[in-house]
Amino acid sequence: MKPSILPKNYKEYIGLGAEIASSLLIPMFGGYYFDRVFNCSPVGILIGVVLGIILFFITISRIAKKMNLKHND
Repeated sequence: MKPSILPKNYKEYIGLGAEIASSLLIPMFGGYYFDRVFNCSPVGILIGVVLGIILFFITISRIAKKMNLKHND
């Protein structure tokens, strides 16, 4: 792939993608681990999914505010 095709700040975009993915995956895996340790099958994963969705929207809104401020300057 030619270097000129890639955006100048692709590292920033990769970091944002990783941040979004981790805001969803870490609570879900935490809930799964909680289920395995305490043997309470659907409760932990459901709490993890709900917490992950909440963190996802918080992360998206924070990133949108940061990008909006960056592009308005």
